[in-house]
Amino acid sequence: SPENINYPTQKAEALLTRIIKASSREGDLVADFFCGSGTTLAVAEKLGRKWIGTDLGRFGIHTTRKRMIEVQRALKKEGKNYRAFEILNVGKYEREYYVNHVSKDLREEEKRQVRARKEKEYINLILSAYKAEPVESFNTFVGKKRDRLVAIGSIDLPITSGLIQDIVKECKEKKITKADVLGFDYEMGLDFEDTKKQGLDIQFKKIPREVFDKKAVEKGQVKFYDVAYLEAKPLLRKATKGKQSTIAVQLLDFSVFYNQEDIGETEESLRPGGSKVVIENGHIIKITKDKKTGLISREQLTKQWTDWVDYWSVDFDFENRKEIVKVANPETKEEKEEWTGGYIFENEWQSFRTKKDKKLELTSSEKEVFSGKCKIAVKVVDIFGNDTTKVIGVII
Repeated sequence: SPENINYPTQKAEALLTRIIKASSREGDLVADFFCGSGTTLAVAEKLGRKWIGTDLGRFGIHTTRKRMIEVQRALKKEGKNYRAFEILNVGKYEREYYVNHVSKDLREEEKRQVRARKEKEYINLILSAYKAEPVESFNTFVGKKRDRLVAIGSIDLPITSGLIQDIVKECKEKKITKADVLGFDYEMGLDFEDTKKQGLDIQFKKIPREVFDKKAVEKGQVKFYDVAYLEAKPLLRKATKGKQSTIAVQLLDFSVFYNQEDIGETEESLRPGGSKVVIENGHIIKITKDKKTGLISREQLTKQWTDWVDYWSVDFDFENRKEIVKVANPETKEEKEEWTGGYIFENEWQSFRTKKDKKLELTSSEKEVFSGKCKIAVKVVDIFGNDTTKVIGVII
């Protein structure tokens, strides 16, 4: 079937069409809280329904995003109306709630003790998911995994250059050469290569949202991926007589440093005639053991950096839309709007791979711009559904 995208739990659109038509009218709201490949949402959009979808897995959300963009393009081609949609990440607020939600009936000292206990529980949760053991008597390190010390960033703040400097300082003072830094978010513009120049083997990894899923942690399904490197440049075309200035973005490089499973251990555990795909130093490698001779062969499946890119998009005016949330006063129960300090990324242009078309455009379309300063955000989603964003300042 042309609609089949090989997603494990995917349902046929014909089935969802019957269900949605039988249970709702045009303009009604359809919700799917385990949206998976996005079939329910795609059908709801085609039938003129409003929709909300959620999923715990980032790959499900990414698959749905691409599918909904294709639905929009098809409806536009047919001259039909379609709705814009927005992707919201609630993980950040879930993390803040995990540590900061404390009963208002407690005294200040009791609140402080509860927060300290929750902070310790958070550290132990991350270490458990990372399969590391806790350590003490360090300033920045809280765990150890084999021969590598582990530092963990704050639950509600990004890893900053200041924290990295403190980690490097402690490494030099105590002659530590190998370390892992785990964080939910990283400050924009960090130079991850600088630590290598100082002779240190420090790997920077992202803490996945799945760490809060107890079952996923117990089953060993939580993967910590290395922070990726993204390079892009703005292409400015200056105004000419009768024409406005325009700007486009070219994607120049996307490098990942993922490591998943030990190749040596995989080769030893393989049965004759068997094969397995592993990731080493940012390369996907297929390992095969010959059935008759037992000889091991390796095939590198990722040939160039573009093989890692599944989707990328551009927001030409990143700081145009502030992220506003409603916060309830615990005493009066009244809600007021507050700025989180962040901005909402708006997809103004995107290119992505589909089952039928694997081609990826590496230069965006042009957009008219006016003189002044602006910030352009470039987002890349890799083949595992991990996203990386870079913000570029531009003077026009």
